[in-house]
Amino acid sequence: MAASGLIALASGLGIAVTLLAQPTPAATTPFPDFLAAVRAEALTRGIREATVAEAFRDLEPVEKVLERDRGQAEFTLSLDDYLKRRLTRPTIRAGRTMAERHRSLLGKVSTAYGVDARVLVAVWGLESNFGRFTGVRPTVPVLATLAWDGRRGEFFRQQLFDALTIVDRGDIALGKLKGSWAGALGQVQFMPSSYLTWAVDFDKDGDRDVWSSMPDVFGSIGNYLQQHGWTPGRWGYAVVIPPAAREKVMSVPLRDQGCRAERTLSQPRALLDWRKLGVTLANGKPVPASVRDASLLAIDSRTYLVTANYEALLGYNCAHTYALSVALLADRL
Repeated sequence: MAASGLIALASGLGIAVTLLAQPTPAATTPFPDFLAAVRAEALTRGIREATVAEAFRDLEPVEKVLERDRGQAEFTLSLDDYLKRRLTRPTIRAGRTMAERHRSLLGKVSTAYGVDARVLVAVWGLESNFGRFTGVRPTVPVLATLAWDGRRGEFFRQQLFDALTIVDRGDIALGKLKGSWAGALGQVQFMPSSYLTWAVDFDKDGDRDVWSSMPDVFGSIGNYLQQHGWTPGRWGYAVVIPPAAREKVMSVPLRDQGCRAERTLSQPRALLDWRKLGVTLANGKPVPASVRDASLLAIDSRTYLVTANYEALLGYNCAHTYALSVALLADRL
């Protein structure tokens, strides 16, 4: 989903996280009191009372949502296990079929936003199984539950207000506002804030329809990635660090800003600098002597030099398992 996330990493190695099978809410405020406060704030934000009343009628927390929130595969599986689950032969075959089926439209979107068509298909495929799954859970109860929970309450509280805004503006009827267990919407699986900011009306019909309009689906993905720093070019390279070069390479400091996944990337260096430090491509060839910066990513048994395009994928979902799945699927398409 297009939202920030957390991943447990240490010394560049993926670590599985043990989670409670039956989570209990972190909230201390009774749910009715929480809803009353949210209702009052929604009205001060200019959301119509009729919209709020309809959205909150008979609203109850959804326990299943809390269970899913604590057990996300992006954060509980090793990279290799995650890739085996995501990059299956059927997924790759479906991606190639869809890329061919939408070739003309993908070309137009790629030209408009500078994002490779294969990347557009890879994001779409991994987010919604090529449009087959857009979510069936009513979004407002999901977001209300996660906002009340308190573990990431402030983030989901804002998403709840944004979802109410989407309904209040008439973008979609409340009864049709459904998505994932985390509140992600449509074939692009945008959180409500991402929908309001980055969804586009690529087919120019007056609606930003990320549920059923393929031009709007691909256009919104392209716009999102472009606005998060994607430029024409590669996402990265699989590399090898020879034993003699390891000490020098690993002395390049890690970042001290960004989400947790971003903070496990090294500070960026020009590719020529990485070559001078002794890094080689996995196929044995020298690292290209490009002026473009890249950062070192070491995760499980894999090592990559990743560009700003990879960071745009982390903007969609800040977990290396997710970003690498998209990148590697795009390569295989």
